[in-house]
Amino acid sequence: PKVSSLRGLAQGGSWSISMELESHYHGWESAVTRVIRTPKKSQKHGRPPVGRLSTAVGIHHLLLPLTDVDECQQKLRICKSHSICINTQGSYTCQCLPGFKLNPRDPKLCTDKDECSSGEHHCHNSTICTNTVGSYVCHCRRGWVPKPGFQNKKNTTICEEVSFPTWMPPPGIKSQRLSCFFHRLQDLRGNLRSVSVQSTIQDLIQEVGDLLEGPQDLENLSQSEQQFVATNLLLGLENALGWLGKALPIGAVTFSSSAGTVLSLEVQEQGYENITLIQNQTKMLLTWDTVHESGDSGPTVVGLLSTPGVGRFLAKAPLVLDTVEQAALHETHKGVLQELYHDLLSDVISAFISNKDPQNLRHPVTFIFQHSVIPGPREKVFCVFWEHGQNGSGHWATSGCRMVGTKDNSTICQCTHLSSFAILMAHYEVQEKDSALTVISYVGLSLSLLCLLLAVLTFLFCKAIHNTSTSLHLQLSICLFLAHLLFLTAIDRTEIKVLCSIIAGALHYLYLASFTWMLLEGLHLFLTARNLMVVNYSSVNKFMKKLMFPVGYGVPAVIVTISAASWPHLYGTPTSCWLNSEKGFKWSFLGPVCSIFLVNLAFFLMTLWILKSKLSSLNSDVSTLQNTRMLTFKATAQLFILGCTWCLGILQVGPAAHVMAYLFTIINSLQGVFIFLVYCLLSQQVWEQYGKWFKGIDITKSKSEKYTLSSKTTSDACKYSAARSHIADTACH
Repeated sequence: PKVSSLRGLAQGGSWSISMELESHYHGWESAVTRVIRTPKKSQKHGRPPVGRLSTAVGIHHLLLPLTDVDECQQKLRICKSHSICINTQGSYTCQCLPGFKLNPRDPKLCTDKDECSSGEHHCHNSTICTNTVGSYVCHCRRGWVPKPGFQNKKNTTICEEVSFPTWMPPPGIKSQRLSCFFHRLQDLRGNLRSVSVQSTIQDLIQEVGDLLEGPQDLENLSQSEQQFVATNLLLGLENALGWLGKALPIGAVTFSSSAGTVLSLEVQEQGYENITLIQNQTKMLLTWDTVHESGDSGPTVVGLLSTPGVGRFLAKAPLVLDTVEQAALHETHKGVLQELYHDLLSDVISAFISNKDPQNLRHPVTFIFQHSVIPGPREKVFCVFWEHGQNGSGHWATSGCRMVGTKDNSTICQCTHLSSFAILMAHYEVQEKDSALTVISYVGLSLSLLCLLLAVLTFLFCKAIHNTSTSLHLQLSICLFLAHLLFLTAIDRTEIKVLCSIIAGALHYLYLASFTWMLLEGLHLFLTARNLMVVNYSSVNKFMKKLMFPVGYGVPAVIVTISAASWPHLYGTPTSCWLNSEKGFKWSFLGPVCSIFLVNLAFFLMTLWILKSKLSSLNSDVSTLQNTRMLTFKATAQLFILGCTWCLGILQVGPAAHVMAYLFTIINSLQGVFIFLVYCLLSQQVWEQYGKWFKGIDITKSKSEKYTLSSKTTSDACKYSAARSHIADTACH
């Protein structure tokens, strides 16, 4: 203690001494005043005591109360780095953080503890311990990868030796070249443990290059089988390379084969900058956030694979544009888009990431393609990817990819998913709308609708002409009326895709049904003419009654059902509610129509030959009769009724396409007019019924006989009189 002040006072023969003491021990402090009285016997002559106070007398007065000083608060840096200050009673200590130990030479200094060399780590025996400042990490040894569910460079990491992923050949493909390739894959799988991963990847790239450079018997496969093989190769390579790449050291590496197959790999840890992979004709750029969205803290493998030989298997695959691309084309050219033809401008490249499902990326990946061909007029470059189905076949698609820009020989694409990509140049033709053809179509179809309605009413309510023949006319008229009515009112209702598909399906069915009834008309005409000799109408009528309704409405239903079940998305186009031309889908209509046209043409020619033979046996003067002209006209009109003039639509090619388009539109839009004219207006029985309806009186038959027969042929003419009542209306001379 330190005496800060001392005062004395004499009272009644004794002295009172007042001292103020300050104590300053290490870690303690106090300030207090104490009064000490001396006994009288220690006083001499009334003088105050001189010298030191006796420790034997009043020593308890020197025991002063003390408080602790917190040195950790007063001096924040009293302990050095990697340690914390802990206050104690009258002192403090410096305690090291986990992973550090005290320096024997300096109790305030902590140094790193090497857990790996001291054996204090908890790494699994399948990993290697690497000391870090203040800690350690357990990472897989070279050629090993974390087991599923584990992350690399964690204290709990458990690894397994990298193995060649399972890669099965495409089932059902018979190819000796492909079998040899998969046999060599088995050798690579067996040798993986004895050679480095780099050597295995290089051998794999070389094998793929050799397979695609000389495919041999693969070129003899069908188009769908070739697509199956290409899909199997692309998917198998992505899986194998993404897995094997995990065992590569951090950094970039490139592999190539003598056939031109090139693989660029980048192995990175979390936190690195963005990734760019460059090849001769392709560059890929993607952000680290895109690569590492999965949250895996281990190394990530990003790959870009260029396989030039795959293009020969996928070049002829169809191109399916998304609605945005289709709308852009139609908006640009203001016309009706015709068939699309396309060529591959680039090699097929595959982009993949080892630890991420790449189908829905948050940030798009950028591809820059270099190509030698510059698009010309009515040619457009598309960024496409290979979209495959369960059976391996597929098509080029544009959904999820967009072209950012193109200039001369360079095209920039951005895609929100990773797959196999390429650049296609589409060649297309645009048929500008012809206003004259549009007017002719609408006027002709409107007139046909009116005539078909009158014909339907006539066939329904004119009982005098009810027979098998008029039943056929009635069904044909109903189908054509409904088809033309739907065509006029709904062919361009493309706003709602589902509704447009339904309209296209209904038109498909109605027009097929119309042609089927035309076929039945031709068959009935031929059977009637063939049975002239025996006037065997009963058998013909029974046969037609049993046949016509199942065939007339059943066959079109089967065709439309199969078509809709197989390709429902091909009903409707961006410009009209009709059949799409992709995958040859229009032949589900053109095929039956062309077949019916050929069959009806054969029926018509055979009917002409039969009638010519029969009429030649009649009076030679018959050719001079005025009714010959009527029969000739009816025969010509029968061509239109039986649908034979629809062949003009197939002939719309080459220089005569424009003329054929006008002939096709004029003739076939008036088909309803021909039906009403031949079967109603040129029928005497119908005219008599019309007279009864409109005049309310009976019209007596006063016309002369149509044919004046010689006495020699009277018996023959009577023999055929029943048959000619039908032939005169529907056949020809």
